Amino acid sequence: MTTELEYMHGFGNEFETEALPGALPVGQFSPQKVKYDLYAEQFNVTAFTAPRSDNRRNWFYRIRPSVVQGDYEAIDNGLIRTAPITEAVTPPTMFRWDPVDIPTDRTDFVDGLVTMAANGSANGQAGVGVHIYSINSSMHDRYFYNADGEMLFVPELGEIVLNTECGKLAIKAGEIAVIPRGIKFSVELLTDEARGYICENYGHPYVLAERGPVGANGFANDRDFKYPVAHFEDKEGDFELIAKFNGNMFRCDIGHSPLDVVAWTGNSAPYKYDLARFNVMNTVSFDHPDPSIFTVLTSPSGTPGVANLDFAIFPPRWMVAENTFRPPYYHRNMMSEFMGLIEGVYDAKEKGFVPGGSSLHNCMSPHGPEADVFEKASNAELAPQRYENTLAFMFESRYIFSPTKYALEGKERQPNYTDCWRTIKKKFAV
Repeated sequence: MTTELEYMHGFGNEFETEALPGALPVGQFSPQKVKYDLYAEQFNVTAFTAPRSDNRRNWFYRIRPSVVQGDYEAIDNGLIRTAPITEAVTPPTMFRWDPVDIPTDRTDFVDGLVTMAANGSANGQAGVGVHIYSINSSMHDRYFYNADGEMLFVPELGEIVLNTECGKLAIKAGEIAVIPRGIKFSVELLTDEARGYICENYGHPYVLAERGPVGANGFANDRDFKYPVAHFEDKEGDFELIAKFNGNMFRCDIGHSPLDVVAWTGNSAPYKYDLARFNVMNTVSFDHPDPSIFTVLTSPSGTPGVANLDFAIFPPRWMVAENTFRPPYYHRNMMSEFMGLIEGVYDAKEKGFVPGGSSLHNCMSPHGPEADVFEKASNAELAPQRYENTLAFMFESRYIFSPTKYALEGKERQPNYTDCWRTIKKKFAV
């Protein structure tokens, strides 16, 4: 099923869009009266005084200001967790998980979230949380926002529409979407079920990875990022607003849809991207290049070149390296890597790592190709090779990921993951 929506283009542009003519003020942000008796409201995900190059804010022109809502009350966190994870000790073990099951009971986006791991501190605005969503129902009469971080959606199964304050985004497997911290939204299911990954970024908002020596083109191009046009809901009734705030979940009553923005302007809106548009760069001589060349989005930390979070993909591509072991080499790394698979087979893992599954290799924990992959790649004829029907990704962070108690003890964990390396043979001979 494919949903055709209208979008604006260009990463981080200063957009302006209106669903009704003249709803967007001209020449100023906060006139004494706004057309259609709308309310002006500023929305900021950075400090007012952040440098212009980093400053992200919108002006909304809405039917009611956001303050028109009830008081919040705490609700059960379910399987949602927030960094720092303290419910279990984090070992240096390498982990892998099967996909989370699609629920049989009616389950929407909020109820279908499971946290697998997190690092840093949401309160300290550093690190990320990694979640799986697994749903079979749209959100009916309730809405959600996350005050702890922006949310990167990586669908693996099904198609959803993100109905947001800024408009609508339709995403399916092979696409991603990002919802800024604090933006209210609901998730509409277009297929019978849907599943995917979410990286909740507590730190600096995502930016495009620098190209360095690649030059002016390649990797992810600004023009391919799509932003929604204004679309509003003018609905009254008994609705519920769910908030994730300071690591806990809360709810309040709200007598109208909070997606009532008739016009908006700014540069802090939700956006989507088709991963097939990523212009892959790869070696044409020898050796396996650093995986950072596959980075789509990055959240910088305070140390240049060391990311709070890099989002990298491993898509279909040509491999032509000469005299080279072509899969990822064995390595230990100061960065920590949480991986997922959207489609097909990942070239370093032929068994056990399936679409919807996950793996975690933390700081200095050794990892690399399983034994059978090593044997095959070491003896393969090195003709030009096309990697087809594959799409894997990695959340790479400078901070160690702490798995949740659910991830450590749940049925999805593969208890014998490290067996894939136990049969690696000693070949040394003098």
